[in-house]
Amino acid sequence: MKSISIFALATSLLLSANITIAQPMGGPMMGGGMMKGGGMMGNSSPRRFYAMRNGIPPQFSTMRNPLSPTASNIAAGKQLYAAQCAACHGSSGHGDGPAGAQLNPPPSDLTFAVHTPIASDGYLYWTLAEGGTPIGSAMPAFRNSLSIDDAWKIILYLRQL
Repeated sequence: MKSISIFALATSLLLSANITIAQPMGGPMMGGGMMKGGGMMGNSSPRRFYAMRNGIPPQFSTMRNPLSPTASNIAAGKQLYAAQCAACHGSSGHGDGPAGAQLNPPPSDLTFAVHTPIASDGYLYWTLAEGGTPIGSAMPAFRNSLSIDDAWKIILYLRQL
């Protein structure tokens, strides 16, 4: 009897999780539910939902950061982050920068986002390179304004948040 109750509870949780993940963009999650308030644990991301449905573009999916997480690379990444990202994502990466306050969807809390299982090096590089274009957000694409090494340095810094 006890095992049946646990099984029923587990099945119910899995089904509700799948229903939540499977909702299309522009559905209830975008209007007010999860997305408006920051979502699951305050950190839902349109990019994460997009990647879960569509995958990471093939040219990014197998990328690995070629730079070592040395103190100098991380320090350079921190400076680049301050200049390029902090206005929207906040100085500590919590998505609370002054320029991001009115954006919808709001800037991601990077302190959470970079530590999720989907946040491979390729996923993060894709995010910087393509910006919000694939997901309809205001994040600019940095593929033409950051060197490849500078993008990787920012990613090294983000991993330290």
